[in-house]
Amino acid sequence: MLMPKRVKYRKQQRGRMRGKALRGAEVTFGEFGLQALEPGWVSARQIEAARRALVRVMRRRGKAWIRIFPDHPYTQKPPETRMGKGKGGVEYWVAVVKPGRIMLELGGLPQAIAVEALHQAAYKFSIRTKVVARGDMVGEQNENE
Repeated sequence: MLMPKRVKYRKQQRGRMRGKALRGAEVTFGEFGLQALEPGWVSARQIEAARRALVRVMRRRGKAWIRIFPDHPYTQKPPETRMGKGKGGVEYWVAVVKPGRIMLELGGLPQAIAVEALHQAAYKFSIRTKVVARGDMVGEQNENE
């Protein structure tokens, strides 16, 4: 599962997810991408599940790029614990995703297979997404979701 090798501080504050993605909002490596439509946290487990769904549909053809990395620690206190006594331990790692961010990219595949693979991967995420092609930044042709 994806996680940082080392971090300067073990625990972080939650932060805010205001606005649109400044960087990573264009398809740069492949021909098709999966774009986030709403803000949210995507866990390392969700990224791995989406990667496996992609690989299953691609069947050893083409290439996939994962454009997000879970570098934000998610802390949680044990159940039935009284208030106080500090912040909880790190349970898992999440990637902070803003609207417009390209999360996955595919290249070297026919359009039908690439779109189907990205649709299968989209089921694994907890946020709304859409499939975009390299040429169209608005994504008019794939607005059928």
